[in-house]
Amino acid sequence: MRARRGAGARGVGSAGAAGGRSAVTTPLDALPLRDAVLLGLLHGPAELLPISSSGHITLVPWLAGWPYGELDPELRKAFEVALHAGTAAALLIALRDEVEDAALDLDRRRITLIALSFAVPAVAGLTLERAIEQRLGTPRSIAGGLIAGSLVMAWADRVGGTSRDRADAGAIDALWLGVAQACALVPGASRNGMTLAAARRRGFGREDANALSRHVALPVIVGATLLKGTRLWHRGLPPGLAGRFVAGVLASFASTLGSTWLIRQVERDRSLAPYAAYRTALAAAVLWRGRRR
Repeated sequence: MRARRGAGARGVGSAGAAGGRSAVTTPLDALPLRDAVLLGLLHGPAELLPISSSGHITLVPWLAGWPYGELDPELRKAFEVALHAGTAAALLIALRDEVEDAALDLDRRRITLIALSFAVPAVAGLTLERAIEQRLGTPRSIAGGLIAGSLVMAWADRVGGTSRDRADAGAIDALWLGVAQACALVPGASRNGMTLAAARRRGFGREDANALSRHVALPVIVGATLLKGTRLWHRGLPPGLAGRFVAGVLASFASTLGSTWLIRQVERDRSLAPYAAYRTALAAAVLWRGRRR
């Protein structure tokens, strides 16, 4: 890959000055190998639970005082997408039987479900991505996304029924799931959490809601990975940073494979309230910490 000189350093330096700490001069300082691996290990379970993996990847370093926030914003986003790629690859392996069954049973209804649930977030991402990245993504805004998502999850799970089976999902359900994934572009909202809330609100039981959430999420994750990967290929990485990305991807892949049992925990007939409570507690900790800084 071709490295674009100075891009990472300029973004890091400005972020460091804004944070009141000494400026980080290189992307390697902003993303040490240890931090890349730890963030990859965190990403797997955070992605499988409705708690916002992207929110955790930003908030945990911020709360812990790591220099990750001083990395150039474009490189941070690329790193997060790389972690998603590791998680997606692990899910394709761990859930290969489920994926194979879905592929073999592919019919007009399933194609419509995938296409509509993909089209809405794809259009939203292409048109609103830059604005969202520029205006949102701070610890305070992520805390707001966590709280708002918690309220939606708790409400939808409370009022949602259990009478519908995943095989009943149609075009209207696909649009709801697509809108949910578009809303998840807001940092802290959580793609898993929003699609679970949409499916529960549409009357699907928790196990079926989880299956629908997984089935519509994988195409979006793969599509975002290809788009960001292409951009990153043309832009290039600063010297030495590729190894940190690879380490993070491998850690994300391994932690996802080791955490797939969490899927069964979420899809059991249990309330989403504990996850909503955890998200709210994390948001409160972030807001409290922000006031002290």
